[in-house]
Amino acid sequence: MDYVLETLQNLADQTAFKSLGPGNYLMIMVACLFLFLAIKKGYEPLLLIPIAFGMLLVNMFPGIMAEPMKDPVTGIESAGGLLYYFFLLDEWSIFPSLIFLGVGAMTDFGPLIANPKSFLLGAAAQIGIFGAYLLAIAMGFSDMAAAAISIIGGADGPTSIFLAGKLGQVQYMGPIAVAAYSYMSLVPIIQPPIMKLLTTKEERAIKMEQLRPVSKLEKILFPIVVTIVVVMILPSTAPLVGMLMLGNLFRECGVVKQLQETAANALMYIVVILLGISVGATTSAEAFLQWDTIKIVALGLVAFALGTAGGVIFGKILCKVTHGKVNPLIGSAGVSAVPMAARVSQKVGAEADPTNFLLMHAMGPNVAGVIGTAVAAGVFMAIFGV
Repeated sequence: MDYVLETLQNLADQTAFKSLGPGNYLMIMVACLFLFLAIKKGYEPLLLIPIAFGMLLVNMFPGIMAEPMKDPVTGIESAGGLLYYFFLLDEWSIFPSLIFLGVGAMTDFGPLIANPKSFLLGAAAQIGIFGAYLLAIAMGFSDMAAAAISIIGGADGPTSIFLAGKLGQVQYMGPIAVAAYSYMSLVPIIQPPIMKLLTTKEERAIKMEQLRPVSKLEKILFPIVVTIVVVMILPSTAPLVGMLMLGNLFRECGVVKQLQETAANALMYIVVILLGISVGATTSAEAFLQWDTIKIVALGLVAFALGTAGGVIFGKILCKVTHGKVNPLIGSAGVSAVPMAARVSQKVGAEADPTNFLLMHAMGPNVAGVIGTAVAAGVFMAIFGV
């Protein structure tokens, strides 16, 4: 009988209930909220579901993120947790670069080529990044930590992870990544009030002229020229911009359909699963429930709002300069949440005039924002000599 009781006690001691604290239960609730938003509300489910599940796993079994340990007596090294090895690929910037390869393979840069003014709108939306950088320094973060946090303003999860790893801010990578991906998924909620506040109904109802056709040669030359120009000026952007443009060249050249399909589908989805679950696994209660995390989430929201506002305000300026030919709403798509931000521009414009079709016009600033965020990351790396 004693043996049975001892066995039952040992089993009870091995359950997660024995080791979980209040913080773990809170993080489990947050994970369930993310799953609800992803499944029920459809907010970026491809990202939120893996992140939320990684959050669940690490808060019930912290060992899944354990680092390898060497026995001081025998010298034998024990294996680390499964998700620890996935996370190393985030830290080494491999997953973010592969995500950019897939994004490039899926993206049509035609609207940006047809309307080069979109580059200006994409650049204007990066004001949120540099505004958040200054705010983060004012709130007590180091220069490098502030730079890593500020990239959240571009609503670009892979670039946020990439820069945090390059600047050695691994301790903040979890909160930064979760904030970036959360705000990407909440674009339809966060952006419309800002867009409506800064524009009139007449401005929102402006119809833009149809974009000119873009030739195949232009689409082939675009990724090559952008790579040469950007990487020559900022060599540190090569992993992101280079992979983005390589993926796009796969798409546009027409002679490597198998590579394009692999990069845009199988490879992309595999990387999203592994990146998402490993990012979620950085949110253990001990690491995540800290004052710095709250500040990072708040700074990310401010950065994202500033980026949206910067794009809309510059869109208003272009509207005046072109005598009403540019709808300011497309400026909000200058953040990097592709194609969600462009769809929000379309939705808000259609509310003012149901016959208004802004989606393709908004895609120009949207994809310009992806390039702009990568360039902003390159600027920070150049500043800090990384």
